[in-house]
Amino acid sequence: MYSILYAACSSITPDPIEKKPLYHFHPGHRVLSLGTLGCNLSCYHCQNHTISQAQPKDLDLIELSPKDAATAAKRYECQGIAYTYNEPTVWWEYTLDSAKIAKQENLYAVYVTNGFTSEDPIREIAPYLDAVNIDIKSMNNDFYHQICGGQLQPVLDACKLYYELGIHLELTYLVIPGHNDTKVELGQFARWVVDNLSHEVPVHFSAFYPHYKMTDVPHTPISKLETAYKVAKQEGLSFIYLGNVPNSGHGNTYCPECGTLLIERNGFLSQIKGLKKSSCANCNKKIPVITD
Repeated sequence: MYSILYAACSSITPDPIEKKPLYHFHPGHRVLSLGTLGCNLSCYHCQNHTISQAQPKDLDLIELSPKDAATAAKRYECQGIAYTYNEPTVWWEYTLDSAKIAKQENLYAVYVTNGFTSEDPIREIAPYLDAVNIDIKSMNNDFYHQICGGQLQPVLDACKLYYELGIHLELTYLVIPGHNDTKVELGQFARWVVDNLSHEVPVHFSAFYPHYKMTDVPHTPISKLETAYKVAKQEGLSFIYLGNVPNSGHGNTYCPECGTLLIERNGFLSQIKGLKKSSCANCNKKIPVITD
């Protein structure tokens, strides 16, 4: 057996690292974002369904060898490579080979994934993977089964494994009105993060916009994201961000101890303000942020 997607790219784009979204991993850096085709889920609300649900015959793909990916990252003045846009584990063999070369070239490797992955491939790529953003879609297995064609527990298990392996982890939760947005479920999600990972794991609550097979669902109002923020704060999360909305007021990073502004963000642009290495410059609290 062999992969028909090996080195076959649908998307090659330099991006701010904040766009992944990764807010606590080298703020201000650029990454070369690579995507292919396909996914192991079939989410009705997929924002990238034109590639995630496509077949190789549907699009013109660009071949980019693992070595050429590292060369391209440097040419675009990127500090790393992100496997994103569609589910990176569908071309796992390529991401493994590419991440190995990236490491040799002093580049880091990032996964933006749905987390629906078994243990063995995670363990094998872990030595070459530096950061992961996992999209937890709901805390309800029925949602995963009916809307995504998957299961919740493997995603939660993957989150714990990535965290235990010491890979920088951030989580995204797309808030979909009427589907996964009750205070009960938002609280359940936040509690799970605190109890099973850490209260310091950054969490991004993102606004939903009608798309693909869920055009009948309204976009997420800012008030609903504010509710998610408050619920998560009450459950003890220290670093909570709101995404897909302009000027939410919750894009900056503050010291949870003294309130000092640590990283100021305007869209996808970041500026370090109150960090001294990885500690608050005011109170010296250690902050879970990886900087240069």
